Amino acid sequence: MLSSLTALVGLVATLGFVVVKAYALISALTFSEQAYEASAKLTKVAWCAILGLALVAQLVFRSPIQMLNLVGLVAALVFLADVRPALRDVTPR
Repeated sequence: MLSSLTALVGLVATLGFVVVKAYALISALTFSEQAYEASAKLTKVAWCAILGLALVAQLVFRSPIQMLNLVGLVAALVFLADVRPALRDVTPR
C-alpha cells in the first residue's frame, strides 16, 4: 500500500511539474521580443530555451526529484512569479 501511495504522489508531482513548465513556456512564447527588452529581463530566446529544455528534461527524466527537473521547476516558477508580471506591465492590452 505504501509503495502505491508513493507512486501516486510521484505521478501527481510529475504531472504538476509538466503543467507548470508547459504553462510557463506557452506564456513565454506569447510575449514579443520588445516586451522582454522593455522589462530589462533575459531575451525571449533565452527564456524560451530555458523553459523548453526544462520541459523536455521533465518528459525524458520523469522522476520529480531529479536535480535537473527541480532546477527547471525553479526556472519556470521564477518566470511565472517575476518575469511574466514584468512583461504584462510593459505590454499594452
